[in-house]
Amino acid sequence: MKILVLGSQGQVGWELVRSLLPLGEVVALSRAEADLAQPDMLRAVIRSHQPTLIVNAAAYTAVDKAESEGALACAINATAPGVLAEEARRCNALLIHYSTDYVFDGTLDRPYVETDTPNPQSVYGRSKLAGEEALEAVGADHLILRTSWVYGARGHNFMRTILRLAAERETLRIVADQTGAPTWSRWIADATAHVARSALQRRRDANFRSGTYHLTCAGSTSWHGFAMAIVEQYRKIHPEATLAAREILPISTAEYPLPAVRPANSRLSCAKILNEYGVVAPKWGDALCLCIE
Repeated sequence: MKILVLGSQGQVGWELVRSLLPLGEVVALSRAEADLAQPDMLRAVIRSHQPTLIVNAAAYTAVDKAESEGALACAINATAPGVLAEEARRCNALLIHYSTDYVFDGTLDRPYVETDTPNPQSVYGRSKLAGEEALEAVGADHLILRTSWVYGARGHNFMRTILRLAAERETLRIVADQTGAPTWSRWIADATAHVARSALQRRRDANFRSGTYHLTCAGSTSWHGFAMAIVEQYRKIHPEATLAAREILPISTAEYPLPAVRPANSRLSCAKILNEYGVVAPKWGDALCLCIE
């Protein structure tokens, strides 16, 4: 079985290459090899490989930059998923695609479930929702996995930024009124492989249903709480390291204005993927500890 991974140099894509290897031959494609902004290139790549499974880990993720680069964000996040779905249907492949908590407005006082009405407040969020809708409209066999607050040992992410700043500054000021579940990229990849294995078997048994699922680590915290945990765990696991940070102060979203609106509540309920695929999420703090180790 041939598996096509798009965005292989990203946080999740890099981990997927390892996680999916037990399932078949993995063809890992970087942006240079499969640019989501170039539909003709995507079509040609998929037709040349004729995969059984396509996992799209590529996306436009510069949330603030998207406010001024809306056309590019939409080309990658909105148009490309529809193209991938068309080609997946053409070669009878299963398509797994990642989406985000940003499709919601973050105003609920409980974790969002898959059936809650999306209401994105940023260009990035609107582009990701449009991608979900374009994919669904095609009718190819698919799974959409919404995740949040992704971090890992590789790439640009909150954990690596905090460790860099903590090494340089004595005081950090971090937003404390946004809540979500930090989610380790390696766990996302492992969970995806588990779901993919089951979904492919269900297709063979003519018992597969396309759908959207939430996939995050368990529990929740604020960005401030996440930053505190990062520094604490790093010092515990690497006592030889010297970090300059002496205090991490909580601030409000209003005190740290950014071009794109963030959801105040990014918590996603993962009950559906637990019930239907048996995915048990680790506590976010436990996953963070493993990542830092």
